[in-house]
Amino acid sequence: QLINNLIFIPIHVNGVELNFLLDTGVQTTIMFSLEDKNVNINNIEKIKLSGLGSDRPIDGLKSKDNILSVNGLVDSHHEMYIILNESFNFSSHVGIPVNGIIGYHFFENNLIEINYINKKITVYKNISIIEKKLERKYTSIPISIEKFKPYINAFTTIDKNKMQTKLLLDVGNSDALWLFQDINKDIIVPKNNFDDYLGQGFSGDIYGKRTRISNFSLDKFEFNHVIIAMPDSSSVKSVSMVQDRVGSVGSEIFKRFSIVFDYKHNQMFLRKNSHYNDPFHYNLSGIEIQNDGMEWVKETISLKTIPGKLHTDEEKENNKYNQFQYKFSLKPTYSVVSIRINSPADLCGLKKGDILKKINNSAINKFTLDRINNILKSENDKWVTLEIDRNGVPMKFKFQLKNVL
Repeated sequence: QLINNLIFIPIHVNGVELNFLLDTGVQTTIMFSLEDKNVNINNIEKIKLSGLGSDRPIDGLKSKDNILSVNGLVDSHHEMYIILNESFNFSSHVGIPVNGIIGYHFFENNLIEINYINKKITVYKNISIIEKKLERKYTSIPISIEKFKPYINAFTTIDKNKMQTKLLLDVGNSDALWLFQDINKDIIVPKNNFDDYLGQGFSGDIYGKRTRISNFSLDKFEFNHVIIAMPDSSSVKSVSMVQDRVGSVGSEIFKRFSIVFDYKHNQMFLRKNSHYNDPFHYNLSGIEIQNDGMEWVKETISLKTIPGKLHTDEEKENNKYNQFQYKFSLKPTYSVVSIRINSPADLCGLKKGDILKKINNSAINKFTLDRINNILKSENDKWVTLEIDRNGVPMKFKFQLKNVL
């Protein structure tokens, strides 16, 4: 599944199927949200986990000799980390159940091809199988593997200052580019920016600036007017940086290519796809929505019946009601998790905690979270209507999407 540029794949852990985010930006396999999964975890020891986010390290477990398998690929001695903090809930931010993140160990031994158009991952055990295709149709770019993660050198232009930047290749980041504030004297936040919620890390929520840079180039591939995020120093204080790293390349860039990762030979191969010239978007509304779970919804469905001969007015009235029946279905529920100050959503009066009921006059439970987010980052000046429940009181708000970058 591809949601907000992020890749999710089913993987069996000790015989139980779980849903994992594929992420080149993590070294080890991480598991969480296992409340309804009966998974046996082997050889456990207690540890502390830290990473992106402004909070303290969290409690976790380290587990060895687990069996991971996906479509015939098997690792019988897999090491994993388990997050015990229930507040770390990645599922609510993407709208589907997510039980873990898998990174380096998925990529280390084979060629991995990611096709964003076909939503397909192909694993090659032998480079000779696709060697000719890579030579003819792909551009080879050198990468370095440091501390079990891939890095690349690219050129970034902020205003008129073009600089070489060492960046983590991070398919688990839905943005185009992250540049860390205060890490390099040349990396200066452009004047046109705003404060924003950037996501959730292992050590808490990540905040920083959202802005636009002049140009980003990766070998012969160039992108202009790129929307980027610049996490603040408190959000990256727990990250163990490799030398000279200043940020990350994310999936808003990667989705524009078919990609082949070859960790063994320190290479990445890129080929343009139909998304290559897509404009760069961000959430114009300023409102962040999360999935709160599921609820039973009563629905009316019509019955296809062949009416018999009706004689009295009472028979005709009863038949009118008998053409319908009710059923109950599980539907998703959504609420506002954060609002950007002075954004269209903020200025119209929406508040954190508001429960969504309708969007543009359609019941909210008909939408996936991904579709809602696409509406909120669609074209400039588009009007959006939200009907919400605030502490039992129904309310209606209307605002216009505004591009401030």
